[in-house]
Amino acid sequence: MVSKELEKLIIQIKQNKGNNYKPSVKGYRESFDQLAKLIKIPEDAKCESVNVEGIPAEWISVPETPNSPVILYFHGGGYVAGSINSHRGLGVKLARASKSRVILIDYRLAPEYPFPAALEDAVEVYQWLILSEGIKPKNIIIAGESAGGGLTISTLLKLKNEKFNLPAAGICLSPYMDLAVTGESVNTKADIDPRVTKEDLLFCANQYLGDENPKNPYASPLYADLQGLPPIFIQVGTSEILLDDSIRFADRAKASGVEVSLELWDDMIHMFQLYAYLIPEGQEAINKIDLFIKRILN
Repeated sequence: MVSKELEKLIIQIKQNKGNNYKPSVKGYRESFDQLAKLIKIPEDAKCESVNVEGIPAEWISVPETPNSPVILYFHGGGYVAGSINSHRGLGVKLARASKSRVILIDYRLAPEYPFPAALEDAVEVYQWLILSEGIKPKNIIIAGESAGGGLTISTLLKLKNEKFNLPAAGICLSPYMDLAVTGESVNTKADIDPRVTKEDLLFCANQYLGDENPKNPYASPLYADLQGLPPIFIQVGTSEILLDDSIRFADRAKASGVEVSLELWDDMIHMFQLYAYLIPEGQEAINKIDLFIKRILN
């Protein structure tokens, strides 16, 4: 049973979409800008801008966080929207719960910068953390939600294939793993997912991929060779049309010998963790993320 706060949020999301909803880059970006306005950043949070080889980034910490470990976080938004600004609140929540420093990045967005621009930026920042900041890979966790969750796995794959030292783990929240959009839940959950439609998924995939094959494993890690990846933690709501992306990926990863923890959250909507300031379920999920991080790092 969902909380009253989540019930209210679902009604608001449906009202904002309206009856004549059509996906657009402008609309996505405006919705993430509006999300940022809903969240007040705590006064004790320290948010420090940094330029990483031309990529805008921001260190987020709170008084409880030591210098390490570090969570490299990739925001969602279908590869066309989202920003440091829209995800700063989630960054603070993650930093406080896990006693880690969080670094958010403004990776390049489609359609202005299509695939593989986001992946190139993600790898660049990871290398910068190690080579310029002196952070050991074993003290880094890569994480993200929705498209950022898919980008998390794509980054791990790129690092593995390029023979870089891998981080301690990857965390995927409601990940977008299949840009070919073939999961059964895309249709079976269509009537109960207020946040995302099949039209949204196909639109974003087209903006990001252009003429690229949607089953390219660096864009859709569901189709990748997953052997050799570090432990992966996944949270997904059972009301999401992207539910099958997580289930299928977890099954394939386990079959490849990867340690995978998959949490199915009853009746939760897409990216529910992003609303942790508004709904109790979001904070509960972040607390579970903290437990995974503690287990991996200890």
